[in-house]
Amino acid sequence: MTTSHLVTIPARSGKAAVVEAGQRIRVINTHGQQVVDTWAFRRGELTEFMSMEHSRTFLSRIMARVGDSMVTNHRRPILTLVEDTTVEGDSAGIHDTLLAACDRYRYELLGCEGYHDNCTDNLAAALAELGLVPPETPSPWNLFMNIPVASDGTVSFQAPVSRPGDSVTLRAEMDCVVAFSACPQDIVPINGVDCIPTEAHFQILEG
Repeated sequence: MTTSHLVTIPARSGKAAVVEAGQRIRVINTHGQQVVDTWAFRRGELTEFMSMEHSRTFLSRIMARVGDSMVTNHRRPILTLVEDTTVEGDSAGIHDTLLAACDRYRYELLGCEGYHDNCTDNLAAALAELGLVPPETPSPWNLFMNIPVASDGTVSFQAPVSRPGDSVTLRAEMDCVVAFSACPQDIVPINGVDCIPTEAHFQILEG
C-alpha cells in the first residue's frame, strides 16, 4: 500500500484534493475534538456532489456506519466509509449529516461583529487552490460532529466523542474532488468545551 504525505487542514481553514475511484482518504482528528466539514464533488462535473439529504434517504438513517456509501444528488455512491476508529463495540461513529456549513450569517446571528472565519468560505478557498469554483455550498458531512437528536426532535451542540488521533477512512467510488474544513466554530462547543478550533490532517491511500 502506498500512502501520500500527511496534509494539514489548518485550524479555521480548508484544504482540497483530487482523488481517483478506488483511492482511500484517511481523515485524522489530530487533537481529538475538531469537527471536519467534508465535501465531495464529481471530478469534471461539480454540479454532482455528495448530498446529505439524498444520503439519508439512501441509508434510511441520519448517520452512516462502516460499510455504508454516501451518495450524490444524482443518487450515485461517491464515498464509502470503510474504517472508523471512533467506533467502540456496537456503538456507531458519530458524524453529523443534519447541519449546514457555518457561514457569515450564522456568526452574525451568534452576535459576532465583523468577519468570522467560516466553513462556507473555507470550501471556496480550498477549491480555488485547485482552480475550481463550487456551484453551491452543499450541506457537508460533518465528520466527528456530535449533534444529538432528542426524543422531542430538538438538537443540541455537544463536544465530539473522538480522541486524539482518531480517524475515518473513506473510499472514493468515482473520480472526485474532496474538500475539508477544520471548522472555525468557537462560540458553541462543537469543537470541544474549550471552543478552540485546531488543525486536522488527511492522507490519500493507494490500494
